[in-house]
Amino acid sequence: MASDAQNALSVAMDRMWTQHLPQLQERVDALDAAAKAFAANHLSIEQHEAARSAAHNLAGVLGTFGLTRGTVLARELEIIYSRQNGPDADLAASLASIATELRTLINSRK
Repeated sequence: MASDAQNALSVAMDRMWTQHLPQLQERVDALDAAAKAFAANHLSIEQHEAARSAAHNLAGVLGTFGLTRGTVLARELEIIYSRQNGPDADLAASLASIATELRTLINSRK
């Protein structure tokens, strides 16, 4: 009986994942775009806020689907984008690297 409930929960979670996957990918796209704009020293206020918001939303969702590492990475980005950061090549590389790792984690969950 417990196995039936676990299977039903697993099916429901997989269905929710599939339904929300496009939004998750869009959020990672926003993080990628912001990282590239930051590296080029062209990060607009709108992109900065979109990246902070995307990171915040990802941090809140990924753990629900068992991607704890994704939550940690997204929170790190949220903290970074919550600050006003000037040009910094090392930070630009970190932003891009974290966004790439998030994309990999999300794509591996499928």
